[in-house]
Amino acid sequence: MSNINHGSALDGRVFWPSIAVILGVTIPLALFPESGNLIIKQLFNFATGNFGWLYLFAGLGTVVFLLWLALGRYGNVRLGRAEDLPEFSYFSWVAMIFCGGIGIAIANWAWVEPIYYYDGPPRGLAAHGKEAAEWALAYGQFHWGLTPWAFYCLPAIPIAYSMYVRRQPGVRLSVAARGLLGDKANGWLGILLDTVVVFGIVGGVGTSLGLAVPLVSTMSSDVLGLQPSFAFDMLILGLWTALFGMSVWFGLSKGIKILSDINVYLAVLLLLFVLAIGPTLFIINGWSNSVGLMINNFVQMSLWTDPIAKGSFPQDWTIFYWAWWIAYAPMMGLFVARISRGRTIRELVFAELIWGSLGCWVFFAVWGGYALDLQLSGVLDVSAILNQQGIPATVLAILKTMPMANLVIITFVLLCFIFLATTLDSAAYVLASVTSRELSGYEEPRRWIRITWALLLAVVGIGLIKVGGLKAVQTSTIIVALPLIPVLGILAWSLLRMLEQDFGKRLGSPMLTVDGAAPSSQPGAAVESPGYAYGAAPNPAAPMNSNQ
Repeated sequence: MSNINHGSALDGRVFWPSIAVILGVTIPLALFPESGNLIIKQLFNFATGNFGWLYLFAGLGTVVFLLWLALGRYGNVRLGRAEDLPEFSYFSWVAMIFCGGIGIAIANWAWVEPIYYYDGPPRGLAAHGKEAAEWALAYGQFHWGLTPWAFYCLPAIPIAYSMYVRRQPGVRLSVAARGLLGDKANGWLGILLDTVVVFGIVGGVGTSLGLAVPLVSTMSSDVLGLQPSFAFDMLILGLWTALFGMSVWFGLSKGIKILSDINVYLAVLLLLFVLAIGPTLFIINGWSNSVGLMINNFVQMSLWTDPIAKGSFPQDWTIFYWAWWIAYAPMMGLFVARISRGRTIRELVFAELIWGSLGCWVFFAVWGGYALDLQLSGVLDVSAILNQQGIPATVLAILKTMPMANLVIITFVLLCFIFLATTLDSAAYVLASVTSRELSGYEEPRRWIRITWALLLAVVGIGLIKVGGLKAVQTSTIIVALPLIPVLGILAWSLLRMLEQDFGKRLGSPMLTVDGAAPSSQPGAAVESPGYAYGAAPNPAAPMNSNQ
C-alpha cells in the first residue's frame, strides 16, 4: 500500500452552505414538527406519485448501462496510472464496499421485510397465501439486489476516473462532472451539487442512527434487565460515536478497513449459525425459488407501477427503495471511488453488482427465510408482533426462539454496533473529503475535519431522536433523490466523454498501433494487443484531449 498524506484545509465554500442547509431543515422540523412533517409528506407524495416511473426507468437503465460498460470495450480501463496498484486486498476492498453501503439497515429489514410482503403482497395476491409467501422472499432479493448496487456503483466510476486517471484535485461529484460541465463545475453549479450531496448524506445517516438506536437499545435492555429510556439511548449513541470516531481518526487502512473485516467475519458467523439451527432445507429451497422468481420477472418487477388496480405496493416499496438508494448513491460513489485505485472498471462493476447483491441475498435468504418459517409453521406469530410492537421487538422475539438466545442477542448487538460504525465512519470520511479544498485521491482529509463531521453526525442523530423529526428528514432525503436522477445521468455522460477523449480513437481503430511508432513492413510488428489499449491508462506524458 502506498503512503497516504493528510490533505488540504477546510473548503468553506462547501462546508458552510452545507451546514446552513442542514440546520435550515432540522431546526424548523424541531420547532414546528407537525406542519413541517405535513409539507414534506406532500412533497414526497408529489415526487413518488408523479415521477415514480422515472425512479423505475432510472433503476433499470443504470443496471443496463453498467453491464454494457463492464462487458464492453471500456471494461479493462484501469482506474489509475500504470504505477497505481490496488491499495487494499480484494477481500478488504469488497468488505469495505459492502459494509459501507448496507450498514445497520439490513440487520433491521432482513428479518422482517418478507413478513411485511406476506401481510401485504404484490400483484394482487391474497395476503398470507402460498403465493404471497413465495413472492415475499423474491421481493426481498429484488429490493436489495442488482439495482441498488447499480445506483451505488454508477457515481463511483467517473469519480475514480477523475481522481486517478486524470488526477484532477477534489474528491467531489462536481469534479467528476467536469467531463460534461467543464469550468462550470468550479462555480456555483458545482457548489450546489456538492451541498445537495452533503445534505443527502447527513439525512441518510441520521435515519440509519434513528433505526439503529431503538433496535440496539431494545436488545441491550433485555439482556441487561433494564428499562429502555432516552438516557440509555444516548449512552448507546455515545458508545457508537466513540467507536466510529476512533475509526475515522485512524483513517482507511487502520480504522475503516479493520472494522469492515471484523464485520464480515461476525456476519458470516451469525448467518452460518442461523442456517445450521434453523430449517436449513427450507432456507436453501426458498432462496433458490426466490432467485428464480426474481430473475424470471426482473424487467417486469423493475417497471411495474400497477396503473390499473392502482395498488400502492410499487410506491410504498420499490419506488421508495429506489429513491432511498439514489439518495445514498453520492456517498457510496465517493467512498468506493476513494478505495478503488488500481482496479479496472470491470472489477468495480462486478464487485458491487455481484458481491454486493450476493451478500444481501444471503442475509435475506437465511434471516428472512428463518422468520418466514416461524410464521408459516406457527412457532411464532411474527406478523402480529411486527404490527403491534414494531421492528425492534420483532427482531428480539425472533432471536429468542434460538438456542443460547442471550449469546445470540449479544453477538447480534455487537454486529449491529460494527455494521453502523462502518457506515458512519465511511460517511464522516466522505463528508470530510467533500468539504476539503482540492483533496487528491492520494491524500486523506485532515483528522480534525473528519472528527468534526463525526461529532456533527452524532449531534444530528441526538436531535432527531429527541424531537421525533426522523421521519421528516428521511422523507426529505428521499425527495432530494429526484434531482439526483439527472445528476446520475450527468455523471454517466461525463464518464463516456472522458473515456472517448482518452481512449476512443484507439479503441475505434481497426488496427491498434503503438503511439509514435513508424509503420513496419513486418506483419504485426507495431501492433499492440487490445488488452494493452484497454487496460493502460492514457500516456501521462501526452496531453489529455479534454476541456480541462
